[in-house]
Amino acid sequence: MSQTYEARPLDVPATSELRFLPEGPYQYSESVLSWVGIQHGANARHGSVNLLDLRTGENRSFELPGRPGFAFPCQSNGKFVVGCERSLGIFDTADGSWDVFCEGVDADVENTIINDGLMIEDNLVFGTKDLEFATKKAGLYLYRGRDAKLIRLRDDQICSNGKATMMIDGKLNLIDIDSPTRTVVRYELDIDAGTLTDAVVVLDLTDDPAVPDGAILTPDAAGLIVSMFLPSVADHGETRLYDLASGELRATWRTAGSPQNTCPALVKHDGSLQLVITTAVENMSPADQQACPNAGRLFVADSGLSAQGFDSPKFPR
Repeated sequence: MSQTYEARPLDVPATSELRFLPEGPYQYSESVLSWVGIQHGANARHGSVNLLDLRTGENRSFELPGRPGFAFPCQSNGKFVVGCERSLGIFDTADGSWDVFCEGVDADVENTIINDGLMIEDNLVFGTKDLEFATKKAGLYLYRGRDAKLIRLRDDQICSNGKATMMIDGKLNLIDIDSPTRTVVRYELDIDAGTLTDAVVVLDLTDDPAVPDGAILTPDAAGLIVSMFLPSVADHGETRLYDLASGELRATWRTAGSPQNTCPALVKHDGSLQLVITTAVENMSPADQQACPNAGRLFVADSGLSAQGFDSPKFPR
């Protein structure tokens, strides 16, 4: 039986620029999470890495030289590996420096930028998005750390979003969302060969009015938590937990006054595993925003999940 929970809105972000498109929350340390502001407004060409302390409510924002799709903490304190515009680099919050180590993402394609990603040890898997959300031209990439090689795995996505990895029968599998398809798919990923198998549909959400966006696995890898982006006015948004074996809906976390859920994250806080949900203002008119007063806020809720098996690795740089 599916359960429904109400997530609690935070007074974060505090500005309209940061509320435009928050995504990519990730545990930085106990009770502290990082997240990215993809762009600071509809016409902005820059975004930010942010650090939020859930104990105090303090959010520190660090402006980036472009629009980030993802940012993960490095093992070096204060540094992040970031996918920004069409490059991968290391951003240092201490001095604002930006050190690019990989370029050429979607070099033969126009009007795309890096979007969601994940870490696998010293490797990165990430996708791009068509800025017009119309053409199947966005890439899905593997950056292989051992030889610093950029490998394009797919070239036919529109908006590459939520990603996770899991082992099935001893083989690494990649869970992936190309949001406009409204499906969640799974591939076998061979990092050494730089290849994917054909996609297998894990969740079919084609009849849903909302679009699947960011996603994470539960610590036991039995479920997938998916944030749903509803591009219309509604009294709440939803982030959902689906059972991967059956496809059944197990739980829903509602975000009152904020229908555009973008990404979930699990964070250890106050002695338990909390669910953090980012939401966005993107594409909302002033009237829409008035009708959805919590749009763009971050939300927190009890996850109801055991922390056993939970991990938040850092990039080895």
